[in-house]
Amino acid sequence: MALRTVPIRQAGNRPNLFLGGDRETVMFIGMLSAILIVLSQDIRAIVAGIVMWVTCLSGLRKLAKADPYMRPVYLRSTNYRRYYGARSTPFRINR
Repeated sequence: MALRTVPIRQAGNRPNLFLGGDRETVMFIGMLSAILIVLSQDIRAIVAGIVMWVTCLSGLRKLAKADPYMRPVYLRSTNYRRYYGARSTPFRINR
């Protein structure tokens, strides 16, 4: 009897990216830069908001290219940090 194989489609297994970066962080940085630009209405703030948007977007794109699931893994590791028990490595020298 042969095993049944089920194909995994790429569309259902794709990371949730927006503009090349993680969706939530890109939208959050876009919102912060838009708030900075709209509320201050100053030339320096407009330039600072645009520079912040471009630099953060390029950084988030590089981050997503390295690992698209880096943000959820980081958040999960910070949530479970207090549960990690004290363990030594096999390379530790006991004195």
